[in-house]
Amino acid sequence: MSSNLAGRHVRTQTSSIIATTVCFLVVALVLTGLMAHVVATMTRSANEIDDARASRAARAAIAAFVARLGSTTTDNAVWDDAYKAMSSPTAADWAYENWGKTSEDYALYDGAIVIGPDRSSIISAYAKGKPFEPGAFFGEAFYRQVGAAADPAREPVVNFIKTESGIALLSSQAIQPFEAAGELPKLSTLSFYKEFTQEVLDTLSNEHELDGLHLEAAPKPGFLSTPITDMKGAAIGYLVWPSKAPGSTVFRQVTPYVAAAIAILVLFLVAVLLAGASEARRLRQLAQAALFEAGHDSLSGLLNRHGLLSLLEDLQSSDSSPLQLYLVDLDGFKAVNDAWGHAVGDDLIRMVSSALTACHPEVVAAARLGGDEFALVHVGSATCQDMEKTILALFAEPFKIDGRTIEVGASIGAATRDGDVEPLELLRRADMALYRAKANGRGQAIEYDPELDQERQRIAELESLLKNAISSGAIEAVFQPLVSASTGAVTGLEALARWRTEAGNVSPEIFIPLAERCGLIDALGVHMLRTSIEHAKNWPDLALSVNVSPVQLCNPEFAAEVISVLQELDFDPNRLTLEITEGVLMTNPDQARRSIDQLKRVGIKFALDDFGCGYASIGALRQFGFDRMKIDRSLVSALDQGANGADVLRATISLASALKIPVTAEGIENSHQAAILRDAGCDQLQGYLIGKPMSAHDISGKLREDAAA
Repeated sequence: MSSNLAGRHVRTQTSSIIATTVCFLVVALVLTGLMAHVVATMTRSANEIDDARASRAARAAIAAFVARLGSTTTDNAVWDDAYKAMSSPTAADWAYENWGKTSEDYALYDGAIVIGPDRSSIISAYAKGKPFEPGAFFGEAFYRQVGAAADPAREPVVNFIKTESGIALLSSQAIQPFEAAGELPKLSTLSFYKEFTQEVLDTLSNEHELDGLHLEAAPKPGFLSTPITDMKGAAIGYLVWPSKAPGSTVFRQVTPYVAAAIAILVLFLVAVLLAGASEARRLRQLAQAALFEAGHDSLSGLLNRHGLLSLLEDLQSSDSSPLQLYLVDLDGFKAVNDAWGHAVGDDLIRMVSSALTACHPEVVAAARLGGDEFALVHVGSATCQDMEKTILALFAEPFKIDGRTIEVGASIGAATRDGDVEPLELLRRADMALYRAKANGRGQAIEYDPELDQERQRIAELESLLKNAISSGAIEAVFQPLVSASTGAVTGLEALARWRTEAGNVSPEIFIPLAERCGLIDALGVHMLRTSIEHAKNWPDLALSVNVSPVQLCNPEFAAEVISVLQELDFDPNRLTLEITEGVLMTNPDQARRSIDQLKRVGIKFALDDFGCGYASIGALRQFGFDRMKIDRSLVSALDQGANGADVLRATISLASALKIPVTAEGIENSHQAAILRDAGCDQLQGYLIGKPMSAHDISGKLREDAAA
């Protein structure tokens, strides 16, 4: 009995052991299967995640390549100088010097083509610095793209195109002025292309972590790929690269351990899970870093333009509190870079960034929008005036960088969020205010006012009227006599521009700076020179003085234009004096010197105008060889104010006499001033006492009266 019981107990234990063993084996098999499934799933997922990342990187690489060439095209096509050059006889030479020759070794494009307004004639076509036939190289697709891009637009037409040697990226845009005044004629078209060479692919591979990137005519089995499409959307090639398959690599590494010991299955699973978690964490950190870089400036760590606009959108949707946007532009930053180098400039940017961020507790964010332009977002109860004073106070003391004392100022434009103003509109308003602040001088702070937009519209309208006035001859020349100080006889005339409209006269102090800003000063200058000479030919015994803008004198073609007008009108160059201010001597002295020397060689004289109101030095008087010096009216008017005005004037005339430079005094309004100037040695007088600016008809009448007297 006992034996049976013992046997049953043993069998029961055996069955229990077998059952436990079988259960263990079943559990082990299930765990092994689950583990294998998990490992396989993780392997596949890791591969797919990396493949998806690589595909996004490939598309981003193509987009960056397209954006880079498109931006280069816009920078060159939307260019006033290029627009003017394309309508000149030297268009081909100009295009070669600026684009064709550059293509020989320029990193941003391999070739440059300029097609005429008829959309078929080739003005210039160079590839790698050598002429080539774009129609043969690109085929008919080239002219289709040129046709699509011929109309003026701010965005270029960019497409991949099949060439006789492979695939190239072609970008086309109409050559147009930066700000068109009125309707434009048919435009020439500028096209840049960049061949999709292996060198370009290697660069994209390095930038976007796409090892083994190359170009194939069709997808390659076992490789990742993304299509390259032409303007019709047809695939003309494929970017192909091998998958890194990080999951498969990890699986191969752990397979020996899985096969060697089931006992470490749990540890292995934990290790895999930890590895997966670590990889996910790494990818998440990379994604966060990429997101940060997309919205932040790399130098200062502040938000960039994209980040600022995103923040403003978030604040607009989540917060109804008063919000102000301040744009801060550094005054004198360029001088810092020029004097100390860009490394010191970068240090200054970082210091200013830190100061702006911490300048006020209600500043919720700071951004860097450009080289020396910053933005502050303010949400709170502080007034604009308080914020502006706080910002300007940051620049009251100089910055200290490596023992250097660096002084910079700031101009501020402010705009307040009003209702549902979009972020871009808020930014535009602040930018308008900043533009006005900079125009008013350094250290200014201006708040946006709708009048700024209205003024901008008025200026645009005035620019259009000015252009029409120049072309129609509505801007007239009047003449103010220049008389000998000793005899009182009229020896010359100064031509002055006058613009009379139906609404009234427009002051030269308004339309001449406007012409300089909008690129019309050369046309205005030639018009005034031509008009003045046509009248002066009726007064053969008198010299003619014409004012020249510094912008004109800095134009390399200025001297040739003046000489051409003189030859066309058969006017003696020795009768002509061009009056310039000292500003040109400071902005571009080398080009000014070349123009002056070229014109003096044909007999034209030069007078330094407004001497005594600026910074013209004795060295400048000698270096540029002025034939006459005109004393500014401020020195003449000082004669009636007592003090030492007469002593300063005599010293100025003595300086000119020592340099053997004749002196003209302008702005003479009474005989007392004239007498002092004669005694001081001034040889020529000009002003209302002598004669006001008169029309050519009145000048002729005055000359007849003087001759009859």
